[in-house]
Amino acid sequence: MTLTLRPATEADLMAVGALHHRSRAAAYSSFLPPEALATPTPEAMGRYWVERWGWERTDHRAIVAERDGRLVGFSYLGPDDAGEPDTGLLNAIHLEPDERGRGTGRALMVDALAAMRARGWSRAVLWVLRENEAARRFYERGGWTATGEEREDRIGPVLVPQLRYARPNEC
Repeated sequence: MTLTLRPATEADLMAVGALHHRSRAAAYSSFLPPEALATPTPEAMGRYWVERWGWERTDHRAIVAERDGRLVGFSYLGPDDAGEPDTGLLNAIHLEPDERGRGTGRALMVDALAAMRARGWSRAVLWVLRENEAARRFYERGGWTATGEEREDRIGPVLVPQLRYARPNEC
């Protein structure tokens, strides 16, 4: 059972969207109502990734994780949305639900941090849903700490609070 990380291609993006939908449903179902997780559909999530990649491919990086040729996760990173020049933003790590605890998330995080260092970003940040305790524990084990900054975003029709996490990104 070999795990491989590789750059995403445009041909991967519809499958990335469907995986993103499954990952969100599994991770968020304990604290978000079903109507929040029903939309967007897996197809709409795929179209979202196709469109987003079309706009951001020059300064963002998408990596897919495959286990024995099956797409099992992805990461997405780019410059910090607050515009800090030495800071990279880890926009996403999403996994198939059956990949949790198998090292895939950790491999994607380590790879993302290395890519940020290669771009000269000495600090890394991310946003995580406040209620997503499993993700918060995952990032905290990886050396991330909450900054105290909060924001709200929508998942479907539901407004959800997010927390900003940061970590130094040195060798």
